[in-house]
Amino acid sequence: MKYRTFPGTSIRVSEVGFGTWTISTGWWGEKTDAQAVAMLRSALDDHGVTFFDAADAYGNGRAERQIAEAFRGRRDEVVIATKVGYDIYDEAAQRARRGQAELPMRTDPAFIRMAVDRSLERLETDHIDVLQLHNAKMEHVRDRELWDTMRALQREGKIRAWGAAFGPAIGWLYEAVELIEREPDINTIQMIWNIIEQHPGTAMLEAAKEHAPNCCFNIRVTHASGMLEGKYTEDTVFPESDHRRHRPRSWLVNGVQKVRTLDFLTRHMTLGQAALKWLLAEPRVVTTLPNIYDAEQLAEFADASDKPDLSEAELDRIAELAEQNFGVQEDPMAYKGTMVRA
Repeated sequence: MKYRTFPGTSIRVSEVGFGTWTISTGWWGEKTDAQAVAMLRSALDDHGVTFFDAADAYGNGRAERQIAEAFRGRRDEVVIATKVGYDIYDEAAQRARRGQAELPMRTDPAFIRMAVDRSLERLETDHIDVLQLHNAKMEHVRDRELWDTMRALQREGKIRAWGAAFGPAIGWLYEAVELIEREPDINTIQMIWNIIEQHPGTAMLEAAKEHAPNCCFNIRVTHASGMLEGKYTEDTVFPESDHRRHRPRSWLVNGVQKVRTLDFLTRHMTLGQAALKWLLAEPRVVTTLPNIYDAEQLAEFADASDKPDLSEAELDRIAELAEQNFGVQEDPMAYKGTMVRA
């Protein structure tokens, strides 16, 4: 495993991290807490993974409790990231929630401080290494008091770095760009970015390069919800509890066609590993968060860090394919976030 450092900090993390939503939420199949803890420990002990990403909303604190159990007495060996912003403490909202529907958000200073303190309790630690606002929207981007609260928590030692996580169904391109422009001392952004879903992540990277000298990226949905693992076919059927079951069939059919154009990447590694090496070719990416839900995947993805870097010819070929949408004709993706700047 290779390691990278958050610019301007001493936070050093593994190039491949572990996002705990796969083991704490049930959206990727059910895991017991014992199974989750065993996977987390194996990630560190067997594979050198040191970056573990959670959110208070993952299982209503379950992910944070799993991390605490896994690494009790070993706090200095791991880097812990978590996210706040959803009011998981609103019992009426929890009872009314259906599936993955959003909970109400609260970002006033008193709530953020309370949420951080509760996360610290569940994590059994006195500091959070990386704190991000969960699924930031434009109203949050423009709330200077919120980001000043993050800075205050950093000065107080409760957090070491701060940033925001963005997603296409909520806040997206210009939410991230405007945050980078408004708060150029931001430490990190979590975004979706992968070989076949390069927009709008690439634009976020360019904005950081222009405006925020120390802003780095931690990447989720590294494999396009499993598509870039190279195991799907047009006949793949997802389990009832799997969120991918509810996507339109065109997502599966078009994705499989795109992936077939990437066979040239599998001469020296699996496609899943090559997908991570593509991300790591960008210096501003400090760590990647592939969806890990079994020991085989953990080993495959963690080993990607030590595979040879993609060649310039391979990177150029990927860029050419992306320009042609990997040979697939499809309607443009619809986003709920701000994709056009007024």
